[in-house]
Amino acid sequence: MAKHEQPLDTDADVVPTGEELMAATSTAPQHGFFIRLYTGTGAFNVVGKRNLWYGISGAIMAIAIISIVVRGFTFGIDFEGGTKVSLPAQGSHGQVTTEQVETVFSKTIGEAPESVVTVGTGDSATVQIRSEALTNDQTEDLRTALFDAFQPKGADGQPSKQSISDSAVSETWGGQITKKALIALVVFLAIVTVYITLRYERYMAAAAMASLVFDLVVTAGVYSIVGFEVTPATVIGLLTILGFSIYDTVIVFDKVEENTHGFEHTTRRTFAEQANLAINQTFMRSINTSVISVLPILALIVVAVWLLGVGTLQDLALVQLVGVIVGTYSSIFFATPLLVTLRERTELVRNHTRKVMNRRKGVSSKAAAGEETGSPEAVAVTASAPAAIAPDKPAPGAKPIRPTGRPSGKRTPRQ
Repeated sequence: MAKHEQPLDTDADVVPTGEELMAATSTAPQHGFFIRLYTGTGAFNVVGKRNLWYGISGAIMAIAIISIVVRGFTFGIDFEGGTKVSLPAQGSHGQVTTEQVETVFSKTIGEAPESVVTVGTGDSATVQIRSEALTNDQTEDLRTALFDAFQPKGADGQPSKQSISDSAVSETWGGQITKKALIALVVFLAIVTVYITLRYERYMAAAAMASLVFDLVVTAGVYSIVGFEVTPATVIGLLTILGFSIYDTVIVFDKVEENTHGFEHTTRRTFAEQANLAINQTFMRSINTSVISVLPILALIVVAVWLLGVGTLQDLALVQLVGVIVGTYSSIFFATPLLVTLRERTELVRNHTRKVMNRRKGVSSKAAAGEETGSPEAVAVTASAPAAIAPDKPAPGAKPIRPTGRPSGKRTPRQ
């Protein structure tokens, strides 16, 4: 090699993303969806399309906030206070309907109840009446009227007034429960904020907390839209799924931190490409974790609703089901793209991205010159050109495609 010639930089094998990657690999051998998903090849350009995900996330959050402001929440008796009366849905005269119960309540109390619902199915089904706080005399008169009208059966199969249960919560106690629930939520968020700030740098902490707020607002919005009753069990489940959400986000951020360690000293990939690769590498782990978490929640819903008719289990399972789905979405499509957006505002990442792009343009120019002139130096540059100009090279991280046949080992006889 002549003295004036510079050795080729082996770090020039860069991998484009977005439109460049799609154009470069349009003629390359394409792997199936599940193969790319399983191997984590980086073929899913989540970060490159972050504006799309920002739009979707913003629309979801806007709908949730509008519903919270306009519709509000259906708070349980523990928060608002009141009286709840429950009786078996199977009486001596047949099935007890909610319309019949409303009629008996109105005749006895003189006003309509707030709600009458049937919980559970079969012999375990119960009819639950919720109303404003009743006096002890009103509650006793209501129990007597319900027993005379429906003759509900007790555990021994015989009509029993004891099968009709009641519970009352004062408005003062409901206010105390609400205050304690809010305090628990604020303390949880504060502890998580301190941990994330100490564990990661400030941009990761900001992105993780924004994702946590997104999960909280969207889950609350779903409860507002559907009209699920908010109970203390709902608050407990909400704290549980927020912990799951931050766990899933931390997994992705750990991989981002690993991929971007010392990124400024290499021109192989930009910070955004390294973060996108981290999402792909943890994609299957997030999906598997979510599926495994959802299965027992679905089983809990089946047991709570169709078998036991336990309202507390139902409330706990519903908020967990909604939260797991929302948390998985936010950790993949919101938290990491937001982290990239925040980091790209720093001078370090901007300079590094510019350096990578300039290197790619330089290599592409040399490769084009080699095709025209056929010079040895340019041909050498072409041989080491990035994947963007090698249409037969698979997507980054994919397994190499081996030749279908092997050389026979026989030499061609000389002429």
